[in-house]
Amino acid sequence: MKTISFKQIIKFNSEPHEVYNALMDSKTHSSFTGSKAIIGKNIGDDFSAYEGYITGKNIELVPGKKIVQFWKTTDKGWRKNYFSIIEFVFIKKENGTELQFSHKNIPANITANYAQGWEDYYWKPMKSFLEK
Repeated sequence: MKTISFKQIIKFNSEPHEVYNALMDSKTHSSFTGSKAIIGKNIGDDFSAYEGYITGKNIELVPGKKIVQFWKTTDKGWRKNYFSIIEFVFIKKENGTELQFSHKNIPANITANYAQGWEDYYWKPMKSFLEK
């Protein structure tokens, strides 16, 4: 199967542990997305977001530093048992956090624009939420 991948760098005026917690805490994640999220706290735990549109499993967790997860959606054409990989690396900067994000092994047949989706449904609302 042909796949695509992309990387993004996002800057937050918040500490790395705050950005990490926004992604990994079910209540906080639900608050900034406006949609129910259930996120396990340990390696091997499952997660779901946006009412089950996104699901996956935690592969690597280093609090305040790194998250790696298997990731999939319910989009048409996404194979039932196929997962892409997302990685978040949190780097402390003088004025907050640089988040280095990558999304790997997205099936090329999927027409959804995930790069724009991350911007619209994660980075923009997270910034608003964290910078209140």
